[in-house]
Amino acid sequence: MTEQEFFVNEERPPRALLIGVDTGEFDQEASLEELCELTKSAGAEPAFTLIQKRPAPDSATCVGSGMAEEAGELVKREELDLVIFDRELSPTQIRNLEGLCGVRVIDRTMLILDIFALRARSKEGKLQVELAQLRYLLPRLSGKGTALSRLGGGIGTRGPGETKLETDRRHIRRRIGSLKEQLARVEAAREVIDKRRRKNGTVTVALVGYTNAGKSTLMNRLTQAGVLAEDKLFATLDPTARALKLPGGKTVMLIDTVGLLRRLPHHLVEAFKSTLEQAAGADILLNICDASSPEAREHLAVTEGLLQELGSAGRPVIPVLNKWDAVTDPALAPRLPGAVRLSALNGTGIEDLLRAIEENLPEKTFEVELLLPFSKSGLGAKLREEGAVLKEEYVPEGLKITARVDERLYGQVREYDTGDV
Repeated sequence: MTEQEFFVNEERPPRALLIGVDTGEFDQEASLEELCELTKSAGAEPAFTLIQKRPAPDSATCVGSGMAEEAGELVKREELDLVIFDRELSPTQIRNLEGLCGVRVIDRTMLILDIFALRARSKEGKLQVELAQLRYLLPRLSGKGTALSRLGGGIGTRGPGETKLETDRRHIRRRIGSLKEQLARVEAAREVIDKRRRKNGTVTVALVGYTNAGKSTLMNRLTQAGVLAEDKLFATLDPTARALKLPGGKTVMLIDTVGLLRRLPHHLVEAFKSTLEQAAGADILLNICDASSPEAREHLAVTEGLLQELGSAGRPVIPVLNKWDAVTDPALAPRLPGAVRLSALNGTGIEDLLRAIEENLPEKTFEVELLLPFSKSGLGAKLREEGAVLKEEYVPEGLKITARVDERLYGQVREYDTGDV
């Protein structure tokens, strides 16, 4: 009897050719590096990259005809599975390029939408992603024929949740209208919660910043939130809120938000506007960047620019230089007034961050000494929960407490202040 051999079919990630067109509008090399990271986040392997300098993209194939043919030959010779362009393509350009290359061709926007579709977990996140996808697809229906009904397992084909993507414009417009209504209801419910927080005097602190800057790692370090933290772009999509008690006793609401990106597709900004506005409307903003990245200054500027667009003017913004332990030359790192240097991974600098948050609180805390009669001992529990009790002892007259409180809490215990502090 002959010995049988068994072979395991290993499923390899799709290999992609990345193409950039340098028209001088932005740093194409840095943008293409970012596209490489986006490609990895989507589950593909960036195998080759090409850049062509042109005064403007070609209307038929984005790149020149010679480069398009070179790309097609490279795809066939290296048996690549996918071509990704570092800018938005028209349906005509996609159709022509697919004819030349013989594989699927997608653009930067489709790739980002695909990653968002992969990451969305909450109901609101899924609604926002589907809305962005349909808004992107609607003007591209013309001339695509049955191509839109492809829902394979490949990158750029993850549909917005339906078993089949309808190509009828009226159907998509109706679906967009339905999504807007559903999102409005979700936003209204969240607004009720936000109003309750404001009424209760809850201070909100938002973690904002470039994608993969370490926001989720910092969130986990501060609150043990258990948020997914991976070395991938857009590992976190859905906002997470957790309570954080500061050293002075004040409890704030810490919100982790979706990461930002240069040239973030306007479809996504529009769909996620309510979520981004919630972050921009926080009492304190932590603008987090990867201090070890050579692009750190630009990343901080991208975040700051978008926050200003969303109406964050006048709110305190604390620049947070994360991953400081990975900085090889501190002289090259951004120098900003009031910046906090830390490592969310190993915990160094966390005390400095908490101190900076306290210094920027809309209501400062201060120390008081109180004498609570035994009949008001419930206020002692309130002080322990909402303030910071520094010292307490029982005396014949009642409970003597030294605590740090804010103005709101002090208003509830003012009559018991002994004036000894």
